[in-house]
Amino acid sequence: MKERYDVIVVGGGHGGCEAALASARMGAATLLLNLYVDNLALMACNPSIGGPAKGHLVREIDALGGEQGRAADGSALHIRWLNTSKGPAVRTLRAQCDLDDYHRHYLDRVQEEPRLHLHQDLVTELLVDEGRIEGVVTRLGSVYRGRTVVLATGTYLGGKVFIGRTHFESGPLGQVAALGLTDSLRRLGFETGRLKTGTTPRVHSGTVDWDELDRQESADEPLAFSHWNEGRVHQDHACYLTRTTEETHRLINGARDRSPLFMGDIEGLGPRYCPSIEDRVNRFPDRESHPIFLEPVGRTSREIYMQNFSTSLPYDVQIAMVHSLPGCSRARIVRPGYAIEYDFLPPTQLLPSLETKRVRGLFCAGQINGTSGYEEAAAQGLLAGINAALAARGEDPVVLGRHEAYLAVLVDDLVTKGTTEPYRMFTSRCEHRLLLRHDNADRRLAPLGRLLGLIDDGRWASLQARWKETEELRTLLKERPVLPGGPVDGALRDLGSSFLSEKTSALDLIRRPEVDLEAIWPLLGLSFTPSRESMAYLQTEVRYEGYIARQERQVRRMEKMERVPLPPDFDYASIRGLSAESLQKLRAVNPCTLGQASRISGVTPADVQLLWVAVEAGRRRRETPSL
Repeated sequence: MKERYDVIVVGGGHGGCEAALASARMGAATLLLNLYVDNLALMACNPSIGGPAKGHLVREIDALGGEQGRAADGSALHIRWLNTSKGPAVRTLRAQCDLDDYHRHYLDRVQEEPRLHLHQDLVTELLVDEGRIEGVVTRLGSVYRGRTVVLATGTYLGGKVFIGRTHFESGPLGQVAALGLTDSLRRLGFETGRLKTGTTPRVHSGTVDWDELDRQESADEPLAFSHWNEGRVHQDHACYLTRTTEETHRLINGARDRSPLFMGDIEGLGPRYCPSIEDRVNRFPDRESHPIFLEPVGRTSREIYMQNFSTSLPYDVQIAMVHSLPGCSRARIVRPGYAIEYDFLPPTQLLPSLETKRVRGLFCAGQINGTSGYEEAAAQGLLAGINAALAARGEDPVVLGRHEAYLAVLVDDLVTKGTTEPYRMFTSRCEHRLLLRHDNADRRLAPLGRLLGLIDDGRWASLQARWKETEELRTLLKERPVLPGGPVDGALRDLGSSFLSEKTSALDLIRRPEVDLEAIWPLLGLSFTPSRESMAYLQTEVRYEGYIARQERQVRRMEKMERVPLPPDFDYASIRGLSAESLQKLRAVNPCTLGQASRISGVTPADVQLLWVAVEAGRRRRETPSL
């Protein structure tokens, strides 16, 4: 092919779509190569978006100008808040989606982008010249030249499916496996490994006894992931709860000798925090039952996804297991559950920009980096696509700090600590949770998205109007006096709050944890009504401003180390007193900054101090003029 692209994206899953859209929207001539056009943005596992930490990632993707939030809103069947009792730092949304609508949303966006070409083919080889990527070769013998390449291969790379002791080469849901590319990576000197994930049986909705199950409704308030979408109430679809039984556990334990997991057929490690049902039963033998959620996959589909029931046991055992669940004695399996094993690149081989250290211009995103989940993949894809486009035009990459985004925590954990099992994002992984809330993603990241050209004039104006409204609301409440004995006292009694003993401002009043601004607003006598989003955001900022200020001070202290760069060819062996473990880990990761070095597992604070002294000594030597 004579045409040369700025960015070539390999893989059209959640990460690949975000990478391709981002680079094209930034002006880069982009080629998206996917195994099969009809599986673009395939929801191969649970058709849901969001949840703890994952929902934060979706909001950040949206704030940067990515597509996943809008795809989720456009395909949502059921949506609700999670973690509402644990405070504003960790509460977020989760939506159950129509997987066909979700796919079509991405397919439409990809096909309508003028700088983005979509093509169906399988990449089998990378072209590299003197340590720089030059393009890719496909199984059809086609050669595509590119200034940069993004690998977003998902679980297809060397994919092998297991159902009982039967196994065969396959991608998810019976798709074609991607073979050949791993060998090319190994020839280039990359270390590769194997990971495993899985999915659940899908059952026919007409064979489930729904009256025997606990119904879980969607939220009764309008909700949306995207900052620019109007929230909607969804009433036509619900999720249902059942539980495993003693019979379920007996069936699982009785089939251990037919399990690929227990018999050693599966080489790769599976996700620690989303294990198969047989792994749960094995690890928690004293637990009488485990919750199983039955969730819709589409507006017209009769398939039902069985959340928390992932399994690779033989098909006949799966049938018996499903029938042992309350409400499912007649349930007919449409698709069996399975485990899938695939190749990945240990992510310490990457820079914080997601560019590989070994080959310049080659970026990796998603499950090839050892992560699990649509949201983790999409977030990495967005960042990789941004940085590939920047690299193609010779500009410096975007690297976010851990205090700026969950996306940054995700990437820093991967490239600094690595992983030997599928990595899942959790709020507990983030040390600055109160700074990285669901409700402030736009304020944190939209200015960057605007600078990169990913947020257009209309959406930028909408954000500015919202921010202005919030600041005006703060000023208004600060200047609004509330007197003792007034109408607010009755509301305070109803809210379980003490009466006022002296005049206060409305702003100080909402610092009380039991006082809700929306509830007392009609009593303040103000002439307009701000949006619910503005009121909720301001109340959080005011109520937690002391804690927020404390986290900001911690960030400033850590930034001192983040500003100390480490040369890529630094001789760690020259530092006297450095422990053997630290020497080994520092050489393996080759951190970019002192701050990154301090987060490497096994590198002690004492070793960091020795490293800091050595770096400063080297800097002073370079800056001292020779006589």
